Amino acid sequence: MEYDIVIVGAGPAGLSAAIRLKQLASQAGREISVCVLEKGSEVGAHILAGACLEPTALNELIPDWQERAAPLNISAKDDRFLFLSEKRSIRLPLPPQMNNHGNYIISLGNFCRWLGGQAEALGVEIYPGFAATDVLFDETGRIIGVATGEVGIGRDGKVTDNYQPGVELHGRITILAEGCRGSLSKHLNARFGLRDGTAPQSYGVGIKELWEIDPVEHREGLIIHTVGWPLDTATYGGSFLYHLEKNQVAVGFVVGLDYQNPTLSPFEEFQRFKTHPDIRPYFEGGRRIAYGARALNEGGFQAIPTLSMPGGCLIGCAAGFLNTPKIKGIHTAMKSAMIAAEAIFQDLESTLVSADYRAALTQSWLWNELYQARNIRPAFGWGLWGGLAYSAMDTYLLRGKAPWTLRYRHADHETLKPKASVTPIVYPKPDGKISFDRLSSVFISNTNHEENQPVHLQLNNPQLAITVNWGIYGSPEQYYCPAGVYEIIEHNGAPRLQINAQNCVHCKTCDIKDPTQNINWVAPEGGGGPSYPNM
Repeated sequence: MEYDIVIVGAGPAGLSAAIRLKQLASQAGREISVCVLEKGSEVGAHILAGACLEPTALNELIPDWQERAAPLNISAKDDRFLFLSEKRSIRLPLPPQMNNHGNYIISLGNFCRWLGGQAEALGVEIYPGFAATDVLFDETGRIIGVATGEVGIGRDGKVTDNYQPGVELHGRITILAEGCRGSLSKHLNARFGLRDGTAPQSYGVGIKELWEIDPVEHREGLIIHTVGWPLDTATYGGSFLYHLEKNQVAVGFVVGLDYQNPTLSPFEEFQRFKTHPDIRPYFEGGRRIAYGARALNEGGFQAIPTLSMPGGCLIGCAAGFLNTPKIKGIHTAMKSAMIAAEAIFQDLESTLVSADYRAALTQSWLWNELYQARNIRPAFGWGLWGGLAYSAMDTYLLRGKAPWTLRYRHADHETLKPKASVTPIVYPKPDGKISFDRLSSVFISNTNHEENQPVHLQLNNPQLAITVNWGIYGSPEQYYCPAGVYEIIEHNGAPRLQINAQNCVHCKTCDIKDPTQNINWVAPEGGGGPSYPNM
């Protein structure tokens, strides 16, 4: 199938790029063909974020979004920033970056469904349920499109009765909008050396639940962020509570993946957080209705890679445009996509993405925003108190214009200490009312994979899972995976790693945090994975 532009990923970046390309073509009286591939069963099925939307980019892309009934229904009304000790909470001054005046509490999945409708109305072809598994190159090494995965290959690698071949989609330009740690983007980073000379990307894992709570506890438009307990002061992370409409609350917890204790479990830290005396009352008598998890970029300005390559480019979280201090990346992802679309359209006859893409980025509010925020996340390498102190100085005194740039010391997979050198963390058992186990959580994520397919969590060297991960670190994948995918079982008197791939919610944490980078996440059959209804 031949197109002018092939876009991988129907998130806010991919859909914004598609919309902007079609807008430009309409203004110029030209016809261009644009398609978007989405591995989820529908647009929005795999989309997960807090989410509080800053509408800056949306105002630029679709100025009349209110008339078009965009699902931005809840204005942010009240911001609170709390420090938690084990038994108490202290309200802290609100950092300017966390002021949400003028922003909206949304379901990002529903927002992307709406964006998808806007794109299709302009003539964009969207193919949900098709996972792009390979990048296609010509004889010169230029990207010429992508191929979707075969369907109906059994776990034994043999063709089944349900076999369907993959499809090649060729384009003049291929735009990678896969989101954080996309499997194709990871491959292209290595092939073209896109990360050469940049700081290592830093990541967090965000775990989220959607609750329907007692109306007495509901405050529509209330936003609460916390730092502190249950994390120790050396571990970066914190929580959010966003009060939506209809007595619903989105609650989540983010843990920086540069943590050191291999027995730390981000999932268990989240469950423990909800039991805090000042947090628990929000959920007592309520009902948990959805669950999910996703990795997010935290590297910011220092970790932005080379964005263009022959025949393609990276946009959105595939490139790492999240503003970590703001805890926002939707508006930046959309803006990067719009800028890329404009650069591509200017030089559509070329087989290269115009250098104007990065040049235009450097002149945009997006670049300035990330530059001013660049030192705050790496400052937390000094711990919670050092990070808060530096952040206050950088924000209020230096206003993001420090004559230095802090660097990340290590990639996240390099930071774990041997299990023998740490105190194992013992977590309380879930009560089934406020706190829960992994399997019941995965159940309400609506995760489903065809079981008779090759395992999409691949070990480059299966022996390392025991000799290194289990022998030195106590198999940290058992703890950091929020879906119970990895399990050590005894087989003939020896430990063996069992991979329950059908549980995978596509968060990519294992691909990031594995200490020897032995786990390689590749796309399973299209349509598999979670199906988030309102996340």
